[in-house]
Amino acid sequence: MGPGYGVGERTATVTLPTGPAAPGAARAEVSRLLISWGLTDPDWLGQVSVVVSELISNCVRHGGGCRGLTVQARGGDVTLTASDGSATLPRQRPHGGPDGGRGLWIIDEFTDAWGARLTPGGKQVWVRLRAHPDQL
Repeated sequence: MGPGYGVGERTATVTLPTGPAAPGAARAEVSRLLISWGLTDPDWLGQVSVVVSELISNCVRHGGGCRGLTVQARGGDVTLTASDGSATLPRQRPHGGPDGGRGLWIIDEFTDAWGARLTPGGKQVWVRLRAHPDQL
């Protein structure tokens, strides 16, 4: 891979278990998927794993579980979108505490952008990952 490399446009939906097993399953499946798309830099994949873990953990903890996870690649942009059953939009707390509150700070640190939108029956939270090193 070198300059001009791109994965094209690809979309995949990841099915996850409910409850506390969801973040680990999501990390493994998203890593497998991105590697199959040729995005193999280990440092970048490590950052992606942290983001996936926080994103899905937030769905489990605050949204009653992850109803769906979509991974979308368009050229150099990779976006993850997680759905849950809560209509409460996420917000960054001023400081994390002993029982959490750092998840969105972590997501903010390792992504180019993130946001949320209400959907019928819940919400979707999306994150746009930093470009893979081969895409820079």
